[in-house]
Amino acid sequence: MALRAAGRQSLVDTVVEQLRTQVAAGEWAVGERIPTEHALAEQLQVGRNTVREAVRVLVHAGMLRSRQGEGTFVVSTADPGEIMRGLQRAGVRDVLELRIALEAEAARLAALRHEPADLERMRAALDAQRAFEDAEGQPDSGNLELYADHDVEFHRAVVEAAHNTALTATYAWFSSSVREALVTALGDRDMPRIIHGDHHALMEAIASGDPEAAGRAARVLLERPKQAVESLLAER
Repeated sequence: MALRAAGRQSLVDTVVEQLRTQVAAGEWAVGERIPTEHALAEQLQVGRNTVREAVRVLVHAGMLRSRQGEGTFVVSTADPGEIMRGLQRAGVRDVLELRIALEAEAARLAALRHEPADLERMRAALDAQRAFEDAEGQPDSGNLELYADHDVEFHRAVVEAAHNTALTATYAWFSSSVREALVTALGDRDMPRIIHGDHHALMEAIASGDPEAAGRAARVLLERPKQAVESLLAER
């Protein structure tokens, strides 16, 4: 099967995906040597340096192995990295399901019990988070952990606004898992980005004093990423 020509944008990523697809489809059997850099560059209509970088990515992923003086050979038709991403997504889904249960009730209680300082803390977390976005409003890839920290701070502020000691303690213990799952999701280009409008809607619902609206807003905020994760897992 001939490889289709790569486009001109994100050439290395494009070539990586095409080679990964070909290896996964059995274009070259396990143990078989793949075509030379020169041959692949001609087929893909890209430079040899682009092919070389793409091959390095798949060697690092564990699908290919380079042997000095012999060439590059297929080691596995499955991408171990993609398998790990699938497992991580399953973990993210589990965390989101528990978050919905905890945060929806916390939001309901927060609508009834919040104090002005609680709302200020939520606003401050969202404002601080924006400092770690790029020009397109997406998380800055070099600051994903700091971006995640401010998002977790917002959600902790929501939970603590419920003024329920047991709920606060439970979420404090759980928040490390929330942060880990969020960093994983932010680093996964197939996962949806954080929607600030949903966060502001939750904050406004709490401020309104309407517990049912606050509970719904919390569910909407977390259902979006959960549904996206479920769709990705269904494709596996």
